[in-house]
Amino acid sequence: MCPPAHFRVTYSINPWMDPAKPVDLPLALAQWEDLRDRYRSLGHTVKVLPPRPDLPDMVYAANGATVVDGRVLGARFAHPERTGEAAAHLEWFRAHGYARVREPEHVNEGEGDFAVTASWLLAGRGFRSSPLSHPEAQEFFGRPVLGLDLVDPRYYHLDTALCVLDDTTDTEIMYYPGAFSPGSRAVLARLFPDAIIATEADASSLGLNAVSDGRHVVLPQAAAGLFGPLRERGYEPIAMDLSELLKGGGSVKCCTQELRDPGR
Repeated sequence: MCPPAHFRVTYSINPWMDPAKPVDLPLALAQWEDLRDRYRSLGHTVKVLPPRPDLPDMVYAANGATVVDGRVLGARFAHPERTGEAAAHLEWFRAHGYARVREPEHVNEGEGDFAVTASWLLAGRGFRSSPLSHPEAQEFFGRPVLGLDLVDPRYYHLDTALCVLDDTTDTEIMYYPGAFSPGSRAVLARLFPDAIIATEADASSLGLNAVSDGRHVVLPQAAAGLFGPLRERGYEPIAMDLSELLKGGGSVKCCTQELRDPGR
């Protein structure tokens, strides 16, 4: 996680990203701290990536890399405003003893477009990450990569439209079908017939930009329609208010990079 330094609204048509509505920085920091503290209260270890004032979007730490089994695939950002974040993330991993670190050849925006199940990587494409990043990730991680086409610009990263609920299985996800192409919807329906299907209202509040540890699902409080279905499946939804961070285009998952390293 990376706390907000200076903060701004960037590149989207979404109504909650309105440059005319400035971000309340103290409130944004308080909301970020609340998320950090909530993870700790659930028993998780939180590592903090130091912010850099010249990289205001670093608060969306999920985009900086993808970590699977201790292997780190860095990011290569689509927009020049975020380019410097990639090196900052890789520096952090190398300084903390991660030996298997790859600087990518192709554009990928980390866990924004890579979602990890027990066996696969679900990989978004269409707005940010290049399709060429998918075989690169497959070769590096040694896991099948399943490409999914995003077609609605409101859902420009996979993590705005899909959430893996239990990465110890290949069955438990929730997603919003309207974000995907017809072919990708058919693939998701075939592979995940029992998935929780989000409504447009819950998806548009970034309700799928959530983090699950297999029991607790931390998600935006506005996505109230997901709470019941999650409880019915045995999960405990935990509502968070990240309204100021939403103005920059992210919520719970965007602010959280998961360190999947069984040796740590």
